[in-house]
Amino acid sequence: MSHSPAVAITGCSSGIGECIAFGLRDRGYRVLATARREEDLRRLGEQGLEALPLELADPNSVAECAAAIAERTRGTLLGLVNNAAYGQPGAVEDLSREVLDAQFQVNLLGTHDLTVRLLPVMREQGFGRVIQISSLLGLVALRYRGAYNASKFALEGLTDTLRLELAGSGIHPVLVEPGPVTSRFRENAFRAFQANIDAERSPHRAIYEQEVSARLAGSEDAPFTLGPEAVLAKTVKALEARRPRARYYVTLPTYLLAGMKWSLPVRLLDPLLRRIS
Repeated sequence: MSHSPAVAITGCSSGIGECIAFGLRDRGYRVLATARREEDLRRLGEQGLEALPLELADPNSVAECAAAIAERTRGTLLGLVNNAAYGQPGAVEDLSREVLDAQFQVNLLGTHDLTVRLLPVMREQGFGRVIQISSLLGLVALRYRGAYNASKFALEGLTDTLRLELAGSGIHPVLVEPGPVTSRFRENAFRAFQANIDAERSPHRAIYEQEVSARLAGSEDAPFTLGPEAVLAKTVKALEARRPRARYYVTLPTYLLAGMKWSLPVRLLDPLLRRIS
């Protein structure tokens, strides 16, 4: 059993989660990496990570994963990095209750369940970091991203509250807020859009055809897109800073839009957000 500081990370099959997992391993951390699919778990294990199955939408899976992390780390759990999430595109009026529930099950409720199951471990050892990989869309809302916006706004609210409640405990909740980052996020979002949005019957049909589908199916990155290494760098700061910040912004759009949100009135901000969308 390794006594290196342990970090558990959700959503490590690709993109940001995979980058964080291998980046922390290379810095000497013991990494417990979760994924849903057996082939991803096998690959992560073959590459030197401790791979654990986790389906955030399944409470039993969350409970089993939390128990496994607690048992394996035994007082060495420095951090939990909640990265796993997906985006459900579509106009708010086209989101069924079931589709919105599925978005929240993964992006919020499963993440919350895993976190509170591991907080007693951190309380007992007297230290820990809960690092939430949130989003620019947890700070500002953009059109046709309502389900994802709502899940990330809710995650930010829970994390801000948790930070207040854990003051003095030695446990530090931290938000990392990326803007556009290279990953399979857009590809997965396009599949969710096709599966769950009835574009043909929607009053937003024309915009879906002209803008949404073209953006999701396109291969061109958004302006100021960075690689997942940028998120890794801020995650390392959140783990290793003696007194971590409450928030770490990633990418220029996050800095710009966060500043605009706090400085501009809604009547000026909304037209900008509509154009950006």
